[in-house]
Formats: sequence, C-alpha cells, structure tokens
Amino acid sequence: MTESRKTRAPRALLRAVIAGLAGVFVLLGGAGAAMAQPSDSNVEGKNFVIGTDTTFAPFEFRANGELVGIDMDLLQAIAKDQGFSVDIKSLGFSAALAALSSNQVDGVIAGMSITDDRKAIYDFSEPYFESGVQMAIAKTDDSIKGYEDLAGKTVVAKTGSEGETYAKSIAAKYGFTVKSLDQSATMAESVKSGSAVAVFDDYPVLAYGVSQNNGLTTVTEKVPGGSYGFAVNKGQNPALLAAFNDGLAKLKANGEYDKILDKYLADPASAVPSNFWERLGNSIPALMNGLGHTILVTAISFAVAMVLGLLAGFMKLSNNIVVRGISTTFVNIFRGTPLLLWAFLFYFGVPQLTGLPMSIWVAGVLTLSLNSGAYVAEIVRGAIQSVDPGQLEASRSLGLGYGKSMQKVVVPQAFKMMTPSLINQLIIMLKDSSLLLAIGFTELLYQGQQIYAANFRITETLLIVGVIYFVAIMALTKLANYVDRRFNK
Repeated sequence: MTESRKTRAPRALLRAVIAGLAGVFVLLGGAGAAMAQPSDSNVEGKNFVIGTDTTFAPFEFRANGELVGIDMDLLQAIAKDQGFSVDIKSLGFSAALAALSSNQVDGVIAGMSITDDRKAIYDFSEPYFESGVQMAIAKTDDSIKGYEDLAGKTVVAKTGSEGETYAKSIAAKYGFTVKSLDQSATMAESVKSGSAVAVFDDYPVLAYGVSQNNGLTTVTEKVPGGSYGFAVNKGQNPALLAAFNDGLAKLKANGEYDKILDKYLADPASAVPSNFWERLGNSIPALMNGLGHTILVTAISFAVAMVLGLLAGFMKLSNNIVVRGISTTFVNIFRGTPLLLWAFLFYFGVPQLTGLPMSIWVAGVLTLSLNSGAYVAEIVRGAIQSVDPGQLEASRSLGLGYGKSMQKVVVPQAFKMMTPSLINQLIIMLKDSSLLLAIGFTELLYQGQQIYAANFRITETLLIVGVIYFVAIMALTKLANYVDRRFNK
C-alpha cells in the first residue's frame, strides 16, 4: 500500500531530526569534561577526574570562586608531588559516590569515613584525617545541655556522615529522632529555625561553622570517630591509590600536612573573608558563570525540545496507529516521570548500563529537552486541532495539497495560538534547569549553594540568587514577547 503524505512527512522529518541531534550531542560530548581514565601502573603525567562534596567546610568549600579546603589542598599537594593532575568535580557526597560507581570519576575525596560496608565496594587509601563527632545547638537555646535533654525531640545529621552514624547509635537510648540532610549549612539553618534542636556533625565542620557565625554553639565533648580516606572503585586504579598513599606519607614527613590542617583548623575564621558582602563580591563572577551556564543549557535544550515537540505533535495527528502510538508513548513517559529521575539516569545510569561515559552537558540537555519536548508536543497538537477544520477543507477545495495546506494555512494560525504556551514552557525550562545541580551541573543555584556553604548565610544568599533568576526570567519574557509581536502581527 502506498504511504500517504501524512505518514511520509513525519518519517522524513524524524530522519532529519535524528541526524541533527546526533551532531549536537557529539559536539556537546566533545566539549564535556574528561572522563575517568583506565588504570595504569604509572600515574606521572596523567590526569584523573576526582569527585567531591559541594558543601563540607572546612574540607571542601569555595572561597573567591575557587574550591578549597583540607581535602582540596591535600589532593593538590599530593598530585604535584606525584606528577599527576586532577580535574575536580564538585557533585555532592551521594552524587560523587554514584559517579564513582558509574566510572564517571576515578576517585572520591569528600571527608569520607572508612567503614566496613564501604570497604566492600571501594578501595581506600591510608587514613588522612582522624574524625570525631560533636553536638551543637542554637546559641539562643539554653534548654539543651547534653544528650539527656534530647528526649522526644528531633536532631539533624548529614547523610552518610560519621555524625549520622553516631546520632543513630544513641537515638534509642536518649529517645530522640534523627533527620538526615545533605548539607551542613542547611542543618545549621534547621536548628536555628526550630525544626530541630541539635545537629550532630564532625567536630572540624562544627568548629568552622561556629567561627563563621552560623548561630550555633557546641555543648558536648568530641566523641572519637572513624578515619577519612580517599576512595577508588574496588580493584581499579591501584596506581592512583598507591600514589596518594606515597604522597600523603611525604607530606606528613616534611611538615606540609600539618600546615594544611593548621590553615583551616587552628584558626578557622581566617580561612575565608569574615565579611559577608566581601565574600559575596568575590562570588559574583561564580554567580555570573552559573547564570551563563543556566541560559546556555536552557537555550540548547529548548531548541532540541522544539524539534522533538513539533515532530511528536504532528505524529500524534497521524492516521497511522504505529506513528501515533510512538508519539503517545514518548509523551506519556516523559510527562509521567520526574525530571530529576532522568538527570540521574542519564548521568549515572547510562554509563553503568553501557560502559560509555556521559558528558554532564549531554545529560543536562537530554534531561531538559526530552521532558520539555513531551509538553511541547501537546502544545503543538492542541494548537493544530484548535484551528477550525474548515480552514483545511477550504484550502484543499482550492486545489492545495495536504502538505501545502498545513504549511500555508493551518500551521501559521496554530503557531500564533501556541506562542504564549511556548514562552511559558521556555520559562519553566529555565527554572527547571536548577534541578541539574543534583548531578553537579554548575548552574546558578549550584553556585549559590557554594556561597552559603562557606558563609552560612542561606537566606541572604538565596534571596540574591532569586533576584538574579527574576531579572533573567523577566528579560527573557520581554525578549520572547517582542519576538512574538514581530512575527505574529
């Protein structure tokens, strides 16, 4: 049976789209960060991708836009001594471990305690820091003197930390509930806001926060904890692990190790500027860089989403049940699942399933474009079906074919009706790009996190980030409306 024009057009467009998308993703993949390297017996001259936390001062945090801290200084000093270089990926603790498991990074250094459970999955270096746990409360709270005052109350601890382990080990004895959070700064904010009465955390982290006027004060003695280690996947990168151990031993022998610790622990207040506005001024370049990444990933993703949405929207109008079914399945899958799920799946899951590395830019564009493409498809379908059917019939009666009728009569009218919805979808996509911080994409909100992780001024920092988002979105809206007026007179 001969194919109708209705079915031939979408299939030809599909082939063109696939070819175009392949070129885009190859380009983005080439521009992405270097991925994990295969293990070798010699590390000299090699570059390794290392995952770390985003907010764990004084071990890793940003000062003057640069990632610094005990872990960062130790790693850089060891790399210099051993003749290799490192590419640091600030992902967050859980995301860093996921990246290591999927071979997106070669190793992880993030104030990570060496435990038996972790040793079953990862190979650890010699310990580079001996941890300990303390409890802190709000400065204004005089009702909590020790663990015995926690009965019936809620405390917070960082997910996967030594503090969480210790808090849970004594929770039943003292009758309190443990709530796990991802960041030290948000834990401090929870205690100050009253949603929790105390925080359990590693003593240097609490000491640093107190020195930065985070509103807390410690009320218990340090409880000896575990040891921090540098981790690689089990059986992988033994040369990197050996080089780390060798470099660490040399730093301890020549006194450099003690100097690094003293820099952040002897006087934590001197680690970063003490004035919030001074820190903010130093962070403006990072915020602008984050805004640039936000706009760029949104622009690329929206362009791809428009192509996918137009294709899927026309396919949903096809008389061919297979073509229509493919489009319907695409829309249902990506409208019916969370965007964040796909971000994790593309960046961490796909490399595990295929053994192929995934650029964070490709993962981000795929996440945003496929999700928004599903919504654009429904916008396109609805707009085309909203055009009076008599318009198509009239143009066909005048001798125009189906394709020309759609091109010259139906689609222009439909486009005018769908433009406001497309502008709205563009704005939603720009805001949704903030979810990519979960995989370490350096967009605007991610950069804001880096600032308040160092200064513990969450409210002020988020207000500033919110103002930047508002200005960017209003400017984008004005531009989109201007284009709409120009082309839809």
